[in-house]
Amino acid sequence: MSTAPFLPFAGQRFAVVGLGRAGLPSARRLVEWGAEILCWDDGEAAREAASAAGLPVGNPAEVARFPFDALLLSPGIPHVLPCVHPAAAAAAKAGVPVICDAELLFRAVRASGSAARFIGITGTNGKSTTTALIHHLLQRAGREVAVGGNLGPAALGLPLLGDEGLYVLEMSSYMLERMQQLRFDVAVQLNLSPDHLDRHGGMDGYAAAKMHIFDRQDRTSLAVVGMDDEWGPHFAAGRAGKVVRISGQARQSGGVWAEERALRNDDGLITDLDTARALPGSHNAQNAAAAAAVALHLGLTREEIAAGIADFPGLPHRQEAVGTIDGIAFVNDSKATNADSTERALASYDRVVLIAGGLPKAGGIAPLAPLFPRIAHAVLIGEAAEDFAATLAAGGVAHEIAGTLEAAVPAALAAARATNTPVVLLSPACASFDQFSGFDARGDAFRAQVASLMETV
Repeated sequence: MSTAPFLPFAGQRFAVVGLGRAGLPSARRLVEWGAEILCWDDGEAAREAASAAGLPVGNPAEVARFPFDALLLSPGIPHVLPCVHPAAAAAAKAGVPVICDAELLFRAVRASGSAARFIGITGTNGKSTTTALIHHLLQRAGREVAVGGNLGPAALGLPLLGDEGLYVLEMSSYMLERMQQLRFDVAVQLNLSPDHLDRHGGMDGYAAAKMHIFDRQDRTSLAVVGMDDEWGPHFAAGRAGKVVRISGQARQSGGVWAEERALRNDDGLITDLDTARALPGSHNAQNAAAAAAVALHLGLTREEIAAGIADFPGLPHRQEAVGTIDGIAFVNDSKATNADSTERALASYDRVVLIAGGLPKAGGIAPLAPLFPRIAHAVLIGEAAEDFAATLAAGGVAHEIAGTLEAAVPAALAAARATNTPVVLLSPACASFDQFSGFDARGDAFRAQVASLMETV
């Protein structure tokens, strides 16, 4: 007996623009699920890869009257600010929505008849760790769960889950502003600090994009809101369903919080975070509080949560221990692409040699000034090096410009030896695109260089 193929997008046409980590798998899945598509990427190599995969390639901005039901636009490509991509301009002129792949996953899951629940996690910092930790807790407890989105596999590449299934999706602000029907049964907003301001037109626009995580929630929904910055009350106000406030540093009545390294709620101790070696610092205490709040809501026991937090392995490129030389620990925090994220890393250590720099973001490292006393020496790389050097000099921090990461790692080791500093921390406070294809490539290079040094000592 044959089973009819699952074709939730039969008869629909999509333009898919941006054929990277998310775009190409999404294009393949749309074809598999019955859609007619046209693919495009501004890079010739990506277009050739799509064509080699048998996908139709053409510029939708040049197609008369933009005859598509939606434009699936890579999250990294702007559709409004700071400049409109031609495909997005064509879509706007035709009144066609710009969407993200998580939106299409939601539609497909509902078309399949599944009541699987969706958990969305956002915030300026910590969303990848929190997403991975929630997935770890649920998987360890035997739940049917899939993780992806801005972290890991493209959302539209995830499998279809049954009624008891749980989708754990990291959502960037770029993705959140491109939702139409997607509703998160559980929505987590961790924190907000300046980032992507050119894309959103300032902090108010950035906050508005993050607020979409709560769209279409109802009285059955859960909103988990971080209260460790001034935006917390703004996000917690006016929610349709239950609100659980979380903090890495202060009691939250009815919520989940950390006192020093004790994770608690109103019922008492959940776990001692000192057992969680992959979650150092108060920022990770907040991440653990968010994950615990979600897990408790979904029925996990306190014992399951404590055990899962203790054996959570952490994420690559997020305060990842990559080696030790002469008692000096090398820590890969390449995912720290802004000053706020680097601030959280610095706060986790008493004394470091810091490797920083890359493609700078607004504000540079001036916000790190209160933590400058923790920097024994800084080694600077990339386009930001000269500007960072001026800021550090004004703050009385010893520093040098290495230029490249290849030169920075041995220089940092020499500085750590000379100053008797126990940690070399790569936490760039910058994007990586001046010298690398992404933060992951930068972190991989750091890990490889540390490994090479370990072989020579």
